[in-house]
Amino acid sequence: MKILHVVQGYTPAIGGTERLVQKVSENLVARHGDEVTVFTTTAYNCELFWRSDQPELPAGIETINGVTVRRFRVFNKFNEARRLLAGGSYKLRLPLNDRLRALYNGPIIPALTRAIAQSGADVVAASSFPLLHMHNALRGGRRAGVPVIFYGGIHTADDFGFNRPMIYQAIKKADAYVAYTTFERDYLVQERGIPAEKIAITGVGVDLEPFAAADGRAIRERFHWQADDPVVAFIGQQVPHKGLDMIMAAMEQIWQETPTACLLIAGAQTTYSQIVQQWRHRLPPVLQERVGIINNFPEAEKPALYAASDMVLYPSAHESFGIVFLEAWAARKPVIGARVGAVAAVIGEGQDGLLITHRSVPELIAAIRTLLANPELRQQMGTAGYQKVRQQYTWDIVADKFRAVYLHSLTTR
Repeated sequence: MKILHVVQGYTPAIGGTERLVQKVSENLVARHGDEVTVFTTTAYNCELFWRSDQPELPAGIETINGVTVRRFRVFNKFNEARRLLAGGSYKLRLPLNDRLRALYNGPIIPALTRAIAQSGADVVAASSFPLLHMHNALRGGRRAGVPVIFYGGIHTADDFGFNRPMIYQAIKKADAYVAYTTFERDYLVQERGIPAEKIAITGVGVDLEPFAAADGRAIRERFHWQADDPVVAFIGQQVPHKGLDMIMAAMEQIWQETPTACLLIAGAQTTYSQIVQQWRHRLPPVLQERVGIINNFPEAEKPALYAASDMVLYPSAHESFGIVFLEAWAARKPVIGARVGAVAAVIGEGQDGLLITHRSVPELIAAIRTLLANPELRQQMGTAGYQKVRQQYTWDIVADKFRAVYLHSLTTR
């Protein structure tokens, strides 16, 4: 099968969607012998789509682990005008404001639709909304007369990003839709009128083997933390909606009660990273030593980060799933997430993690306290999460589910 994946970024770009498409693509090549091509952008992160001062990868074609990757440059001029038009039309609820928001978000790639139509693929699969390349994928696939599958990663709590009629019109025109959770499926069926028979649920995945052999001692030694110092970790992109501000506020309270607690922040840098660094510098020197920040770490280092941690915090405002939770469970660590959107369908509350009310710092403090005070509970939750991953969320299991959707779309078109 010739498969074309269209996605906003691809390794070495960092992000949950980027990782998902990479792992599914490589799995289909290695295990099924499929011919997989990825059309993507030159972006390390999505800020390039509306900020011209961001670093970028070179355009062109390369092969990565058997996957052909073609990177397109994006048009990112007139950014301030695009922002004002998008924001103003959204506030005033003007007609077609969803299209102006899409133009602001980008990525604007003039050559993409034609390239998709001429790709020779048997099936086109694109991720993720609300970005503009999703609509390029639909138009290009239609021109080529091949099935188009979306995995859109709907974040229901993000009104600016996802309350756009054009998104749900596009989903209705697609041949199939992959939802990561039952929450996402039910939202699309009940709130947006998407036919249930069009939607398959796959989840996302993780490789267990690297986490099984991981050792966190080197991470702790890097920051001069003791083996018995409790480490609270955030591992993910340093962006505002992930809840880093809540974590920073919560830790200032936790340190009053548990001064040996350490905070590990590891993930891709963004413009928000400056705020994190400024917060650390404002802390007393003794607490600055309790904060470890690791930016843009290589993928091979990720298992050690989880191994060095005692719990993983990820109180994000909106997630379509949250690969971070699976990675934590692969390392047998408990998690804390926000009871919002799809996350409550991923975490088994009280079984493999704790849930807090979205944006509630007091509840986050209470959840951290609970796990700090109960090592046995941390172990039980981590083990339960590990068993869930092993049974449902390895990349072999997930990639086979994606491939089944592709094959079904070919046979029923």
